[in-house]
Amino acid sequence: MLFNSGITDGLLPTNVFIRQSLNLNLFFLRIMKEHSFFLAAGFLSKDEALSQQAIHFMNSFNALLTEAVLLANGNVDSAVLCSGEVATNMTLRAEQKTQGLGGVPLDTSLTVQELRLLPAAENVNPAIEGNVQSLNERAIVLTRELVKFKTQVLDAMLSGRLFTFNFPLLIVHIRREALLFIEQLRLLQRRGSIDLTQEVICQKVFWDLQMAEHAQFIAHLLDPTEAALIDQANNFARLFFNLRAQTESGANPLGQLIGQEIAATSNLRNFKATAEELILANRIKSIIFPLLADHLLREANHFLRILDTSGRIFGLKNELSGQLKIRTPSLF
Repeated sequence: MLFNSGITDGLLPTNVFIRQSLNLNLFFLRIMKEHSFFLAAGFLSKDEALSQQAIHFMNSFNALLTEAVLLANGNVDSAVLCSGEVATNMTLRAEQKTQGLGGVPLDTSLTVQELRLLPAAENVNPAIEGNVQSLNERAIVLTRELVKFKTQVLDAMLSGRLFTFNFPLLIVHIRREALLFIEQLRLLQRRGSIDLTQEVICQKVFWDLQMAEHAQFIAHLLDPTEAALIDQANNFARLFFNLRAQTESGANPLGQLIGQEIAATSNLRNFKATAEELILANRIKSIIFPLLADHLLREANHFLRILDTSGRIFGLKNELSGQLKIRTPSLF
């Protein structure tokens, strides 16, 4: 999330630009890399060309993430490194097990580097500003290409020309995240100011939908015999759809909504963490890749950090309700 608290004269200071750019890239470049892997894993053997195209995207995002990790050491917010959105204490194990199951090499050494990253001091290194600008621009270009690929896959699925083991909604879901990444990078590249209240609302509405759909995916990827877990997942889906509807209605104070959201997301985050632990221990029957479980956990951790920061910013205000316009990411 973009909190432009250091803006003067309507421009984003170098220190803030570098921090927020690297915060964003550390999270989303890994997410895009893993989306590419999940796409590759879902194709049939006759669609080897599509699988190889997805693996090419995975490797390209891995290269950008490697660059981001090098730039981020000593230049990224400690809250991001502590949140579990860059890597969790299970990411390395999840990658190792998924690599064995899927047969596609994953760069586990990069995960080790991420876990060793040091946070920024009061100020970051201003000399890397140009490198960060370049990284942002190349991430935009590559993510646009991935959006096109996801769209082609979805169109082929919906027209009956392609079968994959990924749900059509999952393709819509991961394309939506790619569009958000592009939008946020473009905002940073412009260095302009933002409406903080509006940004919080937009992020909350966006991630409410993602959390609800995560719960739906979990429910549908569990073995039918895991009835209790399926019920829990479906309950989480209903909860987050309801939270999103409350936010869109603008009927309740933002501070109150954030408080409800933190509690709900914390519970979902704990559910995901427990599920991943059980998947890694072979104690849950499902068709969930261990890396997918970790991926979903990191997204919940990311949302929790956004909510925590939002709560601290808006906790001092009594009323922030009213008519709030919802922004959705544009394609380009």
